[in-house]
Amino acid sequence: MNTLLKSATIIDNSSPFHNQKKDILITNGIIEKISDSIKNSKHYQVIELENLHVSCGWFDSSVSLGEPGYEERETIKNGLTVAAKSGFTSVAVNANTNPIIDHKSAVEFLRNKSKGFATNLYPIGALTQESKGLEMAELYDMQQSGAIAFGDYNSPITNDNLMKIALLYAQNFNGLIYSFPKNTSIAGEGTANEGINSTKLGLKGDPSLAEHIQIARDLFLLEYTGGKLHIPTITTGKSVALIKEAKKKGLQVSCSVSVHHLTLSDDELHGFDSHFKVNPPLRTKTDVKDLQKGIKSGVIDLITSDHNPIDIEHKNVEFSEAKAGAIGLESAFGAINSVLTLEDFIQNITCNPKAVFGIENHSIQEKNIAEITLFNPENEYTFTKEHILSTSKNSPFLNKKLKGKAYGIFSNNQLIL
Repeated sequence: MNTLLKSATIIDNSSPFHNQKKDILITNGIIEKISDSIKNSKHYQVIELENLHVSCGWFDSSVSLGEPGYEERETIKNGLTVAAKSGFTSVAVNANTNPIIDHKSAVEFLRNKSKGFATNLYPIGALTQESKGLEMAELYDMQQSGAIAFGDYNSPITNDNLMKIALLYAQNFNGLIYSFPKNTSIAGEGTANEGINSTKLGLKGDPSLAEHIQIARDLFLLEYTGGKLHIPTITTGKSVALIKEAKKKGLQVSCSVSVHHLTLSDDELHGFDSHFKVNPPLRTKTDVKDLQKGIKSGVIDLITSDHNPIDIEHKNVEFSEAKAGAIGLESAFGAINSVLTLEDFIQNITCNPKAVFGIENHSIQEKNIAEITLFNPENEYTFTKEHILSTSKNSPFLNKKLKGKAYGIFSNNQLIL
């Protein structure tokens, strides 16, 4: 596809055109020319959009798509279309399907189903068989088939020795191990952050201590074994401090934070709206501020939407009975752009996460592959169901004011707007 992007402000600190407004000519999926003004002498498709900004393609490290097994929540086809229109050129897909993605043929199913789409799909294989936390899954075979990391989605490994063995074993093929930060003995049946709000509302508390104990355990194990560890969706300032100290020791540990934990607190729970029931739970306003500081200081490596579609039968019920999870692809940019600088967001959704997962980042330069996100950082609007493209509608940002909206992507020689 041959495309001419007109008057696009380039946000890419690895590009010589960073913070400059340029025309970008793309020929057969390659950036042929970047200049102040390019004449459309060959009648290429011209894209002129209000306040157009472009960056390297965005990458989301935690996306659940339902298929196989939960197609009523989301399919691979629709999920990748949603990701593209939300600005994501690549997504890492969780193993929480039915059956669980815990062997090579399941990984190959995802890879084959995602061929031909503009958005690249990278499978995350389950760390244990059926994500039951008992026996390690076929990690090496899954990596050979395309898995980029291994973890049981939103399910902690309670067996200390199993986590130790996984960290040791994965070093043989440079594998990345996920560990969900929750001690189940401490968390119990908690559905909300243990604190003032959970007490007032009569909700069972899930204390931040459960997160801190699990992270501390994993960091001790990592220090003993070596290897690479990723801690997804941390939620507290204490967690940031623990990981900061581990990085000072030289441990290969990375972590992510979800969009909803960066922007929302447990104050939202007063309406008992199950859209705010997520795992881990929303924490305090102080934690939200500490997480934002963790992004700015570089301790937190990446931002994720933690997109987890849940069908209406499991969401529109009593808060305590509702299934935890929230969609987030469509609202990710608008929510984060309201609380962080544009460059902080771009860095933690492009270069940083791709480095953690070993995915090549294509800078916006002549002769490079065109893998580009198109967006407007100034567009202000109220997020409604009309903005939701996902099959499931369980968004905590419904009726909230957002700032910034993705137009779409150019990736795999396709323009999706």
